[in-house]
Amino acid sequence: MSQLLQKIAEAKAFIEGKSGLKATTGIVLGSGLGNLANEIEAELAIPYHEIPHFPPATVEGHSGKLILGKLNGKPVIAMAGRFHYYEGLSMQEVTFPIRVMKALGVETLLLSNAAGGMNENYRVGDLMIITDHINLQPEHPLRGPNMDELGPRFPDMSEPYAKHLVGKAQQIAQQHNIFVHNGVYVGVQGPTFETRAEYKFMRIIGGDAVGMSTVPEVIVAVHAGMNVFAMSVITDIGIREEENVITHEEVLAAAKAAEPKLTLIFSELIQQL
Repeated sequence: MSQLLQKIAEAKAFIEGKSGLKATTGIVLGSGLGNLANEIEAELAIPYHEIPHFPPATVEGHSGKLILGKLNGKPVIAMAGRFHYYEGLSMQEVTFPIRVMKALGVETLLLSNAAGGMNENYRVGDLMIITDHINLQPEHPLRGPNMDELGPRFPDMSEPYAKHLVGKAQQIAQQHNIFVHNGVYVGVQGPTFETRAEYKFMRIIGGDAVGMSTVPEVIVAVHAGMNVFAMSVITDIGIREEENVITHEEVLAAAKAAEPKLTLIFSELIQQL
């Protein structure tokens, strides 16, 4: 057995030893979006540092625990906080929890993130359903020898975000009079926010929003055969007046303000799965 497969098996065994909950839905909560975790009827919350081979969470706005419980009556496994390449981790470490979720039986993965808007029609606090992405991160999570037990060597990425889940989310938003955009997410390394020239470049190549997460997790989830849905909260606008600057505090505040709408969409989408 490879080292990665062994690590996945050990993390799975540890979690199953703590809880018998069987969930087919996984959730990843991004910067400032951890309060959705409060809606979960938690059976168990495990700090990341207790789970074998999980790195610790180091970023403000990420609480750093794995929650097993029920949301809207449906069993879920939720990551309250995620890992990022810019923290100094390898892509294998960044995406390790997704592998463990798959091993635990997760078939549908829902992800959220805070993102910078580049589309001139976007405003701070808007929600964007991700329909596609552009990967500008410097390391690919599937780089290296492929393990057929985890997925194919060359996974198809023509529909990384499941169209049927996008459609359901659009219907839910419409029913509750929540305005949502559909757009393309650009994944970058970070941790710096982008220069004005970089924002313009990423807009030209087809991006609507940009962030420092999500894409590696989505690639690994697709590799593993999961159905994926993801949504961004637009927490800042990249192309704007010359004197404005972007701070992490601003991002967290905007995410908190928009979170109730995202929580409602996620909660009802899970109920329909």
